[in-house]
Amino acid sequence: MVEPLIRFRDVHKAFGQKVVYRALDLDVYSGETLTIMGGSGVGKSVLLKLLIRLLEADKGSITFHGQEVTTMSESQIELVRQRIAMLFQGAALFDSVSVGENVAYGLREHYLHKMTEKQIAERVDWALSLVGLPGIELMRPADLSGGMKKRVGLARAIATQPEVLLYDEPTTGLDPVNTERINHLIKGLKAALKVTSIVVTHDMKSAFSISDRLAMVFRGEIIATGTPDEFRASTDPRVHDFIVGAAPVNEDVETLLRA
Repeated sequence: MVEPLIRFRDVHKAFGQKVVYRALDLDVYSGETLTIMGGSGVGKSVLLKLLIRLLEADKGSITFHGQEVTTMSESQIELVRQRIAMLFQGAALFDSVSVGENVAYGLREHYLHKMTEKQIAERVDWALSLVGLPGIELMRPADLSGGMKKRVGLARAIATQPEVLLYDEPTTGLDPVNTERINHLIKGLKAALKVTSIVVTHDMKSAFSISDRLAMVFRGEIIATGTPDEFRASTDPRVHDFIVGAAPVNEDVETLLRA
């Protein structure tokens, strides 16, 4: 039996009286694209942040390659963050520096004494070319469209050549053309880089397009996992209603996190 690359077991997380996860169990397998779906505010982004310890779990186990993440030292978790990169919802670019410096940020953070300036410049060019934006290193984030900012954020994430990519609402705020472009990039990067991807979204069209498997969050737990075809055929009313948009669940956890 294939062991999961990432495993969540009995994970609990609350913000004061607000319970986000009460018994989260989830497996992520090497090389797959797993999409986490659920209503706005149910804690989808929290899951990503727990994995790389931007947030601390209150209880439970999270493992990466069989190693317990929740008890790692700061130096150990930094090594994990070199292997797991994240595209944040708003791209999270630094407005005060150029596109090239934004993309190079992770390289300088993790590999400052291991890469020459020439090697960093070559890696930045490689990453920007992969997302279809070659030659824009000297531009400023303020001069970019929303879709371009997302792609620059993605270039920064892949510049370190991670093993796992985390996507936090990658198509939010984009028009249909840029949404399809980002979806195409997610699929293309999986094929080109052989990365494992975890995508957080409430965009069902995108979820069905990019995913090998899906997992649905509802009231603090994963209530269903399966292929897109299995989700389409689900008889669980909570899954069915979410897919057709009949009964969206709206809890305000992610709003608190981004305040």
